[in-house]
Amino acid sequence: MLGVDLPGHGGSDEVRADLPGTADLLAASIPPGIVVGYSMGGRVALHLALRHPQVVTGLVLISTTAGIDDADERAARRVDDERLADRIESIGVDEFLTEWLSKPLFAGLGPERSHRDARRRNSAAGLASSLRMCGTGTQRPLWDELPLLACPTLVVVGAEDPKFRSLGERLRVAIGPTAELVTIADAGHNAPLQRPEETAAAIGARTDRW
Repeated sequence: MLGVDLPGHGGSDEVRADLPGTADLLAASIPPGIVVGYSMGGRVALHLALRHPQVVTGLVLISTTAGIDDADERAARRVDDERLADRIESIGVDEFLTEWLSKPLFAGLGPERSHRDARRRNSAAGLASSLRMCGTGTQRPLWDELPLLACPTLVVVGAEDPKFRSLGERLRVAIGPTAELVTIADAGHNAPLQRPEETAAAIGARTDRW
């Protein structure tokens, strides 16, 4: 198993790339195999599978969207992401993490599963650049391209995350017969952190057949 620090994060803190550029960097850096992406990582994985299908033999998308259809909504999201990027640069990573991890998105996660110490490896400049270049508001919607995915795809959502349950069903339908949707009980958007064993088991049970 290979874990990757995306541009602006961790060991890739000084790397700057948008979503297509990130997909190109990954294609040049990883061997062919099953690609698993959570949230923004799922959006990166979608770009990778569509731009470089030879690299992706199977795809797992956790709490992921193919983009925002409405142009006005995308513009509003870009404004929100720019505001948040400015906030991160203003207050620094530690204070930002305190604010970010207090959101309902992370409700129920204790200190161990919130991985706060690992998140401290990020810099304010790196996180801000990621928001500005890879935020959902900057993404060209990929919904119309999803039927082009040639690899088996598993879509994973938390049972207590209604927004992404709906998006997950839309992904499954748009991708077609090569896609399967699985719901993790007692989990919200952060299923891999809230229910890591159950999420891993659900993924393994399906990808073992690929």
